[in-house]
Amino acid sequence: MALPDRISRALSTTAFRVAAITVAVYLVFSGTVIGLLLWQSNRVLTEQVLVTLGAEADLLKAEAQSGDRDAIVRAVATRSRAGGPGLYFLADRTGRKLAGNLSRLPPEIAAHPTGGVFRYSADAEDGSGDRLAVAIPVDIGAGAQLIVGRDVDEQRRFAGEMGTMYFLALGILTLGGLLAGFAASRIALKRVETINTAARSIMAGDMSRRIAVSGTGDEYDGLATNLNAMLERIEALMNGLREVSDNIAHDLKTPLTRLRNSAEAALRERGEDAYRDGLEHTIEKADELIKTFNSLLLVAKLEAGALDENAERFAVGHVVSDVAELYEPVAEERGMGLGVAIAADPEIHGNRQLVVQAVANLIENAIKYSGGPAGGGTQIDIGLNDLPDAVEICVADNGPGIAPEDRERVLKRFVRLEKSRTEPGTGLGLSLVQAVARLHGGSVRLEDNQPGLRVVLTLPKRA
Repeated sequence: MALPDRISRALSTTAFRVAAITVAVYLVFSGTVIGLLLWQSNRVLTEQVLVTLGAEADLLKAEAQSGDRDAIVRAVATRSRAGGPGLYFLADRTGRKLAGNLSRLPPEIAAHPTGGVFRYSADAEDGSGDRLAVAIPVDIGAGAQLIVGRDVDEQRRFAGEMGTMYFLALGILTLGGLLAGFAASRIALKRVETINTAARSIMAGDMSRRIAVSGTGDEYDGLATNLNAMLERIEALMNGLREVSDNIAHDLKTPLTRLRNSAEAALRERGEDAYRDGLEHTIEKADELIKTFNSLLLVAKLEAGALDENAERFAVGHVVSDVAELYEPVAEERGMGLGVAIAADPEIHGNRQLVVQAVANLIENAIKYSGGPAGGGTQIDIGLNDLPDAVEICVADNGPGIAPEDRERVLKRFVRLEKSRTEPGTGLGLSLVQAVARLHGGSVRLEDNQPGLRVVLTLPKRA
């Protein structure tokens, strides 16, 4: 029962329907071509026979006009040799046969003075038979009747055999086309079933399942590769959502608890000043929470969306210089050096405000985490590399850096290393930078600055 089901599924596939339609169209055109070939072959053969008959009729007519009746009788008798293709019938004005290899005047020719097709048999007394011939009457005068013909049965059989071969070949090609379509549909069905099996596993909850790639590089491999890339992205988003949920539960629990404790402490105190201080402290903590949630919403929007109508073409070097200039006083206040080396000012197509936010986050992270509270001896360098198709914004410091095993992890939301927990923050700065890079079709990579950390934000010139 399984085999007929597989066959019916294969026959109902698009690949088989396309193959069947192709075969049907091929049959129409091939049948038309074969019909034209057969018609042309028959026409050529017929013209050849008529030309031969006309030439022989002219010779016999000339012979009759230049000699007596015995001469034309001898000429017809000579041509009427057994086994030859020529057919002759010579009779006098009374209808008596004088010469020829036909036993009588064919009635088909008698009814058509211009000649025609008739059937004959040399062995039949009445002239009937199953062989096909063509004949024309020849006017030799004196009331005599002369018929000159040719046996065309061999040509007829040849044309019939050619037609049979043509249609047999057409049938074989049709069967071969249908079998090829069935085989193609089976192959297509197998590949599609592989995709469906993987899709069912993924819908059942196995987000790590991927579609097998055969390695042939065909359109199915291209589809599988794109679907796998999409699944990778979906899995990353799902894992990110799960991590965000966990991080919200852990990282926001402490500030919410502190907010509640501050409110309770304000209630326990007496006096207007104590209440004011408590409310101000509560508002300060609430602002930090609102800032965290706003950052979360922005990261989620960037990871889920595309470049909006605010995208424009702008000089990225000028933007980086402006942001660095804003943070120079902050760096000087902490005793750090902030150097900017921008030789070129290439243009990119993107969202200016988001690029500004990403560069600001990188510089702010470098100021926060590259040195201690005094920041003595810390140097932050900001550079810009102009590549053929992209630009690289580099922010490097000579601080403690990040261990290689942690560099991928810090790009995730709410991730804060232990040594950075002394500084205020939400753990969303680098994740926002990565979201901006991904939105523009770029990337973020963390490198060893020997010593310190070097963060490279790559943005294509056309997103």
